[in-house]
Amino acid sequence: MKIGLIGRGAIAGFTRNEAEKRGHSIEVTLLRPDRAAAGSDGPCGRTINTVDAFPDDLDLVIDCAGHTALATYGVDVLARGFDLMTVSLGALADPVLHDALVTAAQRGGARLHLASGAIGALDCLQAARVGPLHAVTYVGRKPPQGWRGSPAEAQVDLDTLTNGAVTHFTGTAREAALAYPKNANVTAAVALAGIGFDDTRVVLIADAEVSRNIHRIEATGDFGDLRFEISGNALPDNPRSSALAAMSVISKIEQLCQSVVI
Repeated sequence: MKIGLIGRGAIAGFTRNEAEKRGHSIEVTLLRPDRAAAGSDGPCGRTINTVDAFPDDLDLVIDCAGHTALATYGVDVLARGFDLMTVSLGALADPVLHDALVTAAQRGGARLHLASGAIGALDCLQAARVGPLHAVTYVGRKPPQGWRGSPAEAQVDLDTLTNGAVTHFTGTAREAALAYPKNANVTAAVALAGIGFDDTRVVLIADAEVSRNIHRIEATGDFGDLRFEISGNALPDNPRSSALAAMSVISKIEQLCQSVVI
């Protein structure tokens, strides 16, 4: 595949390296004008500053740059007819952006592919909602320092929480995704795979007894009951980026190329 990237962070770097190992070609990287000069060569390869500068023959554009990048560039990418893959699922909690992306994809004859990110069991949720699903709860548990820069700081003294756990948010997936944009992508993935942003219950916990980010899904429905939990590692280059989230991008690329898909 000929691929265009948006972003230059840890997930973008992992995507570039692993995609090229598998024979895919990263043609260009879109960066904000203040990040790099258009046409320059560097760690990101050839850079561009506008969606209009993407080559016409790209097979796929991948957004690895967060919610703001999806909101800034997503509509234009899809309207140009490029398929777009994103790890910024939490941005879809904004109904205006969600609808704009859908409209742009329809206008451009393109598709928005959502990488599964740092969570699993989404295939089970998608199948179970046919049943239908009756209830889905996502519980996110992180060390206190993992919640820095989030609204948790107003609820918990993260510096003095050295033992035990404190729940600092309980609400819907939409409320969580909008209030915790840096921690929202897993919440959004569960909501989108299951019963939606407004019916998915979310509990967020600062836990001094854990050293990794722990994600748990609990669901009930006509299918039965589901309990899924994963304790994830971060990328070596950035402790704030999930290794599995980056791996899910490569997995989705490979899936798009396969004749037999599971």
